[in-house]
Amino acid sequence: MCDTWGMGQVEEMPAALWVRRGAPPRMSLPHQHDDLEINIVLEGAMEYLFGGTPVTVQAGEVAVFWAAVPHRLIGSCPGDVCWIHLPLSTVLSWSLPESDVRVLLSRDPVIVPRRDLPGDVVALFEAWRSELTGEHGEAALLEAQAFVRRVMARRRLGAARHRGSDGGDLVGGEMVAVPPAGEAAPAVSHAVAMARCIASRFREPLTVDDVAASVHLSSGYAMSVFKEALAMTMGDYLVRCRVAEAQRLLITTSHSAGEVAHEAGFSSQSSFYAHFSRVCGCPPAEYRRRLR
Repeated sequence: MCDTWGMGQVEEMPAALWVRRGAPPRMSLPHQHDDLEINIVLEGAMEYLFGGTPVTVQAGEVAVFWAAVPHRLIGSCPGDVCWIHLPLSTVLSWSLPESDVRVLLSRDPVIVPRRDLPGDVVALFEAWRSELTGEHGEAALLEAQAFVRRVMARRRLGAARHRGSDGGDLVGGEMVAVPPAGEAAPAVSHAVAMARCIASRFREPLTVDDVAASVHLSSGYAMSVFKEALAMTMGDYLVRCRVAEAQRLLITTSHSAGEVAHEAGFSSQSSFYAHFSRVCGCPPAEYRRRLR
């Protein structure tokens, strides 16, 4: 468990039990880690670029999401946030309902109002900070499991507030307006739109020209804008989207490696193996064995 931010900006974080409380950090790079991440926003607000979609988590909200999807804080108000990372292997051992696992492994965070959860969430978090890696770690993990189950139960009851890609909230199946967190510079807006294009079309044989055309920019300028805003190339972002989908398929289906590669958008099995092993640190078969 780590209770301080590491020095410098990181693109990859190891899957690990991780707990912290404090103000949102500045992130110059998108990052990913194979954990279930919980954000409890006590004060302020956080604006993420999550899998190509802007997502804002307001004070008084709890967000739960699979952090293998590339995400980055692109705006935040000074405040107080509780952060928890739970290794995905631990979460999968809880035997959650299949419908909940599918939702948690999707590209969309689950967001619920803190007031809809029973008990004192902050007191629970403070207990976790001291207990998760100590002699009471097993009890703390049982409480964390109960917490995630309650979040998913509130979502099923319609209490979730799911931020939409147009800056609205999805409440009861209808989009409602939400005040913008701040006007983004045109270049950032273009980068967000291109990331969204890649995230929605990663299974296709996308080219730079395709992505640039989606925002009516020249290919050269589009590549420059994208890299400046997201600190990675379009190709890197596309690979990360495909790898995240492959991870989901390996965990939730019995598809063969060839089927996973095809459904995740890779052009060949060899390309799938090479990119997956580089990003995840192990080949697909080993990744499936570990998490099953």
